[in-house]
Amino acid sequence: MINNFKSGFVAIVGRPNVGKSTLLNSFLGEKVAIITNKPQTTRNNIRGILTNSTEQIVFVDTPGIHAPKHKLGKNMVKMAENTMADGDIILFVIAPAITKFDKEIAQRLAKSKAIKFLVVNKIDTIQKSEILPIVDAYKELCDFSEIIPISAMKGENLGTLKDNIIKYLPEGPRYFPEGMLTDATDAFIVAEMIREKALYLLQEEIPHGMAVEILSLARRDDKPIIDIQANIYCEKSSHKGIIIGKGGAMLKDIATRARMDIERIYDEKINLQLWVKIKENWRDSDFYVRNLGYREDN
Repeated sequence: MINNFKSGFVAIVGRPNVGKSTLLNSFLGEKVAIITNKPQTTRNNIRGILTNSTEQIVFVDTPGIHAPKHKLGKNMVKMAENTMADGDIILFVIAPAITKFDKEIAQRLAKSKAIKFLVVNKIDTIQKSEILPIVDAYKELCDFSEIIPISAMKGENLGTLKDNIIKYLPEGPRYFPEGMLTDATDAFIVAEMIREKALYLLQEEIPHGMAVEILSLARRDDKPIIDIQANIYCEKSSHKGIIIGKGGAMLKDIATRARMDIERIYDEKINLQLWVKIKENWRDSDFYVRNLGYREDN
């Protein structure tokens, strides 16, 4: 065992669309969390693991904290809150603005005993002189150990952020084997890749009523091919038609783009088959929300 090995869980929290998943992927140098320009893209806690000879950082990307309108939203917010309670370090990520909701999150964080960083993301979109007033507005509400402006997209100040995380990490065990990038299952990663492509391609009103379920994922014995079958669920028959598209064109486009991404991840040929099913109001059903993997204890 390495002497003085440091390890810990670092929760990445904040409102939707502030760049939490981009930050996780930038730290890891690999795409672990899906990214779109639509709010509430992340629905589950996603762990990304960064290990070297002296420390292991387990980043936990959380769903965006928002005012929930259904069971799914409530479970997503609960996931984030549970992670805040369990983390050794909390990265409170904000866009470069002062909002009432961010202030409320900062006030809730003030009650946490964890080490807290204020991370001002997207600084490449504003003037340097605009950063200080934003920082002042939040540091009055919570005792942040560090305040670090970054651009997750461009990699600006990520080295400084990482060095400060390591500085505050407690001594601890190696929670995951060296070389392991995430503890997410193959089925979870594949479902997220499919959902990302659907989020990218579909109209605004469709994506948040969608979920993806992997029915089967198996490597062939006789050929280097992975066969994947999955359902895309939506809440309305009109949405089903839009997802399928004229002559099946939209569903084919989603499948093609998802297959290309999955093949890049696994470096194997993928045979992907998708179907579209209707589950009316599934986001307000405890059974379907939990059965599709969106549990508050994830």
